[in-house]
Formats: sequence, structure tokens, C-alpha cells
Amino acid sequence: MENLYGFEELFRKWSTAINLASPSTLDQLWERHIVDSAQLFDMAPNALRWLDLGSGGGFPGIVLSILMRQRPGSSIDLVESNGKKAAFLRTAIGQFSTSGTVHAMRIDAAWAKIATPDIITARALASLSGLFTLAEPWLTRGAVALFQKGRDYRREIEESRDAWSFDLVERESAVDKDSVVLQVSNLRRNDTNA
Repeated sequence: MENLYGFEELFRKWSTAINLASPSTLDQLWERHIVDSAQLFDMAPNALRWLDLGSGGGFPGIVLSILMRQRPGSSIDLVESNGKKAAFLRTAIGQFSTSGTVHAMRIDAAWAKIATPDIITARALASLSGLFTLAEPWLTRGAVALFQKGRDYRREIEESRDAWSFDLVERESAVDKDSVVLQVSNLRRNDTNA
């Protein structure tokens, strides 16, 4: 908990200089971002290798990396193309001595550099179909996704079924009754020639 409070302080300090999260959510930083991120940790109790796409202000990536300190042998890769946000993520990893690695690059450039993880996370990054395109190289090789989605998630699921087949478990959000965590596995592209 002490490290999570420390991360909140670091986040607020950096937020005065760069946009790490929507300013309208900063009053609810703990619930809207930190607790919302932390809930993923218990959803994959045996996962050791994690990958967070579009890590931005560190949600959920940095929060997970702090929690992973209690899970020996675990690590997380954070992919963030914005140089200033990547610098913030590196500062947070250094300050809290976590086993995270920041990759300051586009997600498609990371496909060949990051081995298939156990779990892939992404929060407020793209539509579900867009996330599938971004994470396809890992998801089709056995990774499981925990994608946090808001009220419109059912529409995103239906729209993605045109191009993709996948196994899906809808998990209730611990923070917002209108939000879910979509657990996705066995992703494959639908045969468009059928």
C-alpha cells in the first residue's frame, strides 16, 4: 500500500507537467485508476509474464508492477510510444524498484521484441476489435487478455465478431457497475473466404 500511495504522489507531481490521465478524473484518482488497475492482479493469480499496451500514465501497468513485487519471478513489459509518458513510466519503475521494462515504441514495433506473455492488459486504448489487431501476435500464440471496458462493451463485442472468433469471459468490475473486464483467449481471425 505504501508504494501505491507513493505512486499516487509521483503521478500527481508529473501530471502538472504532462497529461497522464483525463483531468476530470484526477479527483477520483484512487478509485477510477489505481483500484481499477489493481483488480486485474487477482484475476490471474498464476501469471508471471504480463504485457501492458499503451501504458500511458501507468494504469494498469505500473500499479500491476508494484503488486507483482509480492509474486516472485513476475515481470511486466509496458509499451508506450509517447516519449514523455515513457520517461514517467521509467521513473516510476526505478523509484519503486519493480520488475517492469518500458518499451518506448509503437505496439506493432514491439511484436518481434516482446515474447508471448501470460496476460495482456490495455485500458482506454482502442475498441475491442482494435485491441485484437494490436495484440494479435501474442493472443494467437496463447496469451490471455484482460481488457477493461466501459458501458458500451456489448456493442464492441458484437462488432468484433465480424472479423474475429474468441473465447470470452465477462468479469464484473470491482469499481464500476457499468464496466467490465473482458477475459479473452483463443483469438483467431475469421476466414473471410468462407
